[in-house]
Amino acid sequence: MKRSDLIRDLVGAICDVVRDRPTRVAFDGIDAAGKTTLSNEVAIALDNCGRQIVRASIDGFHNPKIVRRRDDSAEGYFRCSFNYPALIDSLLAPLGPNGSRAFRRAVFDFRADAEVDAAQEVAAPNAILLFDGVFLLRHELRGYWDLAIFVEADFATAIARAEVRDRELFGDATAIRQRYESRYVPGQKLYLEQEQPKQFADFVVINNSFDNPHLERKTRRTISG
Repeated sequence: MKRSDLIRDLVGAICDVVRDRPTRVAFDGIDAAGKTTLSNEVAIALDNCGRQIVRASIDGFHNPKIVRRRDDSAEGYFRCSFNYPALIDSLLAPLGPNGSRAFRRAVFDFRADAEVDAAQEVAAPNAILLFDGVFLLRHELRGYWDLAIFVEADFATAIARAEVRDRELFGDATAIRQRYESRYVPGQKLYLEQEQPKQFADFVVINNSFDNPHLERKTRRTISG
């Protein structure tokens, strides 16, 4: 399908979610699948919808380096990278049922390895949160999403994208590929096997080609607990 059609369909689905509070939308998927790009495109398309759009990312909720790198294995990447209690307390719960709507978009800057003094904001009652990141449909977070989109790309495609995207963070293509193959890809495989995120998504976007994505509507598995 055309990318413009994908954006139109996702915007329509998001706008169809009606709550008496903000709508929380997850863009999940493996590293470098295209989650941030897609969520930014959707945010632009929603700009004139008459509702407040809140953009945020899991990148604002990293654990300190001493925590996230104490176990440099794939398991450590999956288990220790992010501060889920802070994400829930600062953003997801306030925008949820009976929430205060007072939220923070980020609490930590992983590049500076320091806490962020982000101002508290107040969401409009009909605001839309567009939140992108890895591991968003793990069991700790599933119940906080009103709509979940899983952005899928094969690992070879994702690594090729990362070799371009992550030069500033990790250096040359060889260093990036080594990091992905030793830590990120195995960690993502653990996530896919143990949490089965696509089973909890409302939509799956096959995003190997940015110009020709494919959209699948899923029957979302009931979330308990």
